[in-house]
Order: sequence, then structure tokens, then C-alpha cells
Amino acid sequence: MILVLVETAEGGLTPLSQQALTWARGVAGDAPQAVVVGDHPATVRDQLGAQGVSVVHHPEDARLDRFSASAWASALADVVAAEQPDLVVAAGTPRGTEVLAHLAARLDVPMAAGCVSLSVSDGWTATRQVMGGAALEDLRLAGSPRVATVAAHVVPATPAASPSQPDVRRFTPSLSDADLVAQVVTLEPGTGGGADLAGARVVVGGGRGAGGPDGFADLLELAELLGGTLGVSRVVTSQGWRPHHEQVGQTGTKIAPDLYVACGISGAIQHMAGCQSAKTILAINTDPDAPMVTRADYAVIGDMHKVLPAVNAEIKARRGA
Repeated sequence: MILVLVETAEGGLTPLSQQALTWARGVAGDAPQAVVVGDHPATVRDQLGAQGVSVVHHPEDARLDRFSASAWASALADVVAAEQPDLVVAAGTPRGTEVLAHLAARLDVPMAAGCVSLSVSDGWTATRQVMGGAALEDLRLAGSPRVATVAAHVVPATPAASPSQPDVRRFTPSLSDADLVAQVVTLEPGTGGGADLAGARVVVGGGRGAGGPDGFADLLELAELLGGTLGVSRVVTSQGWRPHHEQVGQTGTKIAPDLYVACGISGAIQHMAGCQSAKTILAINTDPDAPMVTRADYAVIGDMHKVLPAVNAEIKARRGA
């Protein structure tokens, strides 16, 4: 049996947790169980049912409403002790990775982070991303249970062939004061608006070619016209031109949009690690030999500050704006 730690947001299950559930079904071929920690929307049970989840474990303790990796791991460990799963999985988010690292340490078993596939018939052999996704590594998971996180966007989130009515099992977790030493006290909303970067269908990216903090107006306009959001390269955030939450890459957000328009971005390895799951990449760059251009599906060779205004004008003209 596979046990999946899922994360929730205002709208219910996060997209990456839905992907992790889909991935888990593919590994085991049967219904996974899920753990939901903290306060969550009422829609979560139905969403878990759509993913074919058989049992939902929900620790009830108001102290878990604030995220604490150690406390969440303690609650998860209680479920592991009761259910004896073969594998414990979470999405490879900062939160999922931290909680499972705590769990693995408590259980004295290794943790495989960033897995893309796992073969049970071959002795629990996992393939995971290393070097920011530039290479793959095969390893055998030892110990019991096996503990692993799932790399983002390795499978699309798809509903189960047979939806379920999950059995919800509530319990009181065994938390200690030590579990709550470090916890999230407040959450502040980000600035700048736009769609969630990880789940955006269209991302318009800007890099060094923007030229400075005032060089993003055309990018933002294109993102708005396409119903997408802005993403940037590491050099942009390092220079302080844009906030870090907009960064795409190994040290930022990994994206999988239908369309990624990369403007003035050279395409360094760490950036490509963040956008390699994009279905279509359109690069706009003055350098025809830039890695982003050579890896793109389509490319426009030119100055983004000349190309983008023309593109935006044409879109508005066709819409009669």
C-alpha cells in the first residue's frame, strides 16, 4: 500500500499533490491512502475520491493548522505505525520534501527526492532527477517503509478510472512540545498579482535582456493579453529587478505551461531545469546560438524591446482592442 501526504490550498488539493496521487496509482496499480494535515477546504474529500483514494487519514489537533515540518512528520509517523505502508510519498515541494525528510530521519530509512519513476517488480528501484534535472540516477530504495518525493510535472494529474468514496479516519496525533519549536506563524500574500507560476497555462519569461527593473512592461502586458503570468531568470532576481517568487529554475519554480515565451533569456542549465516540462517554448533573443533558442520549438531572432511591442499591438488589433 502507498501512503501519500497531500497538500491543500484555498481551492482544495494542490496541482502537485494531485500529480503525486496519479503517480502513486501508477506505481502500485491499486488505490492509495492519503494523509491530510491541518485545516482544509470541504472539497478535498471529493477531489481525493476522484483520484481513487481509499482512505483519508486526518489528524485532529489545532496546532497542526500552522505548518511545522516536525509536527506534520509526527502525525504522519502515527499513520505509518498504524497502517504499515510499503511506500510513503509526497509531492517534491519545499513542504513535502521537508516533512518526508523529518519522517525518514525518525524511521531511520533513506529518502529518495525528486523521483520520476519507481519499479516495484525490480526490487523497488527508483529513477530520480539530479543536477537540477539535467541527469537521471537509478537507485534501490532500502528500509521499510520506502520514502520518496515525486518530481514536479513528471505525470499529468488525471482522475482514477473508478472514483471512490474515501473512508475518512480522524485521530489525535501524538505531538510533543519539541515538535512545535519551529512553525510558520503568519503568511503574507505576495505582491504583483498574476496566476500561480507553477500552475500557469502560459508563462512569459524575462531575463537579462530586459535591461533593468523598468524593462518588464511589455512582458507584463503580453502575459495579461495571453491570460498568463510573468516568470524570470535567476539573474533578474539576483539583480533585484523582480521578486524571487517569480523565478523559474532549479532554485526557483519548476513550470509546465502549455506555452513558455522566453524573452532575453540565455537558457542556462539551472533555468532549463525549471522550464523543460513546458509543452511549447517560444524564444525571443538577439543571439541565434543561445541555448534557449537552440532548445526552443520556435524562435524569433531580435531585440525583445522591438519584438514584444509589435506582438502586443497585433494581438490587440486582432481582438479589436
